[in-house]
Amino acid sequence: MTTSPATTVKRLAVAATAIALVTAVAVVATRDTAAAGGVSSVAASIPVRTMPEVRGSEVAVLTAAPNVPPPITRDYATKVVVNLESVEKTMKLADGVDYTFWTFGGTVPGSFIRIREGDEVEFTMANHHTSTVPHNIDLHAVTGPGGGAKASLTMPGGESVFTFTALNPGLYVYHCAVSPVPAHIANGMYGLILVEPKEGLPKVDHEFYVMQSEFYTTGKYGEKGLQTLDMEKGIAEQPTYVVFNGAVGALTGDGALQAKVGETVRMFVGNGGPNLTSSFHVIGEIFDNVYTEGGSVAQHNVQTTSIPAGGATVVEFRVEAPGELVLVDHSIFRAFNKGALGILNVSGKEQGKVFAAIKGIGVADKGGH
Repeated sequence: MTTSPATTVKRLAVAATAIALVTAVAVVATRDTAAAGGVSSVAASIPVRTMPEVRGSEVAVLTAAPNVPPPITRDYATKVVVNLESVEKTMKLADGVDYTFWTFGGTVPGSFIRIREGDEVEFTMANHHTSTVPHNIDLHAVTGPGGGAKASLTMPGGESVFTFTALNPGLYVYHCAVSPVPAHIANGMYGLILVEPKEGLPKVDHEFYVMQSEFYTTGKYGEKGLQTLDMEKGIAEQPTYVVFNGAVGALTGDGALQAKVGETVRMFVGNGGPNLTSSFHVIGEIFDNVYTEGGSVAQHNVQTTSIPAGGATVVEFRVEAPGELVLVDHSIFRAFNKGALGILNVSGKEQGKVFAAIKGIGVADKGGH
């Protein structure tokens, strides 16, 4: 018996209505289960954190880039006292170019802070009496209003204290968040805080602190003298300088990083911005591990990794050939024309046949061959 088109349409409509009803019932049942104390698949993927027992206390070791505080060896949470002061000071931005930086701890980037997952942090934010404006700190590692910004607002000559528990492991940016926020960041107020996972990090031979950022100066690139912030350039996102560790050449010459063939390297790399995304690359190396955006999951065999403004990443690799490895932002004009370039010097002998120059650029002989 042949079914009429009208009957077919009617049956499909009835079937669709039935499916919709079943779906609706399933959704309601899921909501009811959650309301009754059940856990949905989404909720199950989000951990419920409990405050660990805190034993004793210690004062945090803070370091200036490219140095990193020593790894944490304790296997318990403790109270960590962090003392950080904002200081406004004039320093070198490039050869013959000075800039009045606003800093955390007197350096750009600010002091590296290293704590452990579960630690209770007592943070004292001081503002040097010679400062011209209030400062505060927004730590991306903080779970709480403003990342601590409101609680840490500090007038020149004063200090503020707040506490937080480090709930999430990872590598996080911190920065000043006093209005106008872009000006404080553009003047150098940013740094990194590492929250080590409870199980710690695998041992490596070298750890380095590298942070990219931009400077928007009234003068052109390389223009001599004391430079100040050009807000219009900042708004237009047209930086005069893009640098590693606060200055052109900070990671070259005497400031170059050092390692030996066969050693393992871990770099904690941040991007203070305030505007640009970094395309971080080391010429002559491949990252064995990249913890994207400072999180817990590693990618392997990565050539270049993106670091957003206000973000960070951890890269790890073994150096297997001697020579100069060049750190760059692979948005390449920034490296060779704005300053985002550094050096990792690798010393030692070639191991195996990793790399060898067979023939260089020669001079033709008299016969023209």
